[in-house]
Amino acid sequence: MPGLFITGTDTGIGKTTVACGLLSVLKEMQLSTAVMKPVASGCDESSDGLRNDDAIRLMSCATHQGDYQQVNPYAFLPAIAPHIAASDRGINVSIDAIVRAARELEQQAGVLLVEGAGGWLVPLNEHQSTADLAVALNYPVIMVVGMRLGCINHALLTSAAIDASGMTLAGWVANNIEPDMARARDTLIGLKERLTLPCLGEFPYMHQPNLAKCGHFLNATLIQSVIKNL
Repeated sequence: MPGLFITGTDTGIGKTTVACGLLSVLKEMQLSTAVMKPVASGCDESSDGLRNDDAIRLMSCATHQGDYQQVNPYAFLPAIAPHIAASDRGINVSIDAIVRAARELEQQAGVLLVEGAGGWLVPLNEHQSTADLAVALNYPVIMVVGMRLGCINHALLTSAAIDASGMTLAGWVANNIEPDMARARDTLIGLKERLTLPCLGEFPYMHQPNLAKCGHFLNATLIQSVIKNL
């Protein structure tokens, strides 16, 4: 069962928006999809327990909804680093438990899309980070680059860290998160010159993204190639 791991150059750079676009493209390819947002901070209280907006958005775009507890096994109320939020509640985020949930979801869909928390090296517990989770899942990685000043450095550092983890970086996506970024086109050219893997798409700035249309900003042919290589 193939899967993809979505990471980013930072937090708040649109990983979920890009992931929903990927889910739309996969649906057009007639592939069934399931999702995970294993660890999420900044959740809302509901009658059913803590719920995370990103996890709910991902579920709404997947062909297989799944059980929320499988999709988001670790949900924390405050919008702070997840290992701190977990420590405050006396919880240890278990990568083994996340992998078990992922393996169960693998049986329910053609492709499992897993969105990491924040950037590649965000700590999840005292000793492990998002990178350790990605290694345990062993899915190819797609990197979302938040287009803003400093993003070339962030993208190159993240790419190098992914390579150092022994993981396959299948491609990257540029997401314009600032409406008036200076020299945005030149920055994008600089990224394409320095990142050797394909750019799978370019997302324009969107104040309120229309998740149903996000697939339009991705190169379906390149994504199909990524899927064939899983």
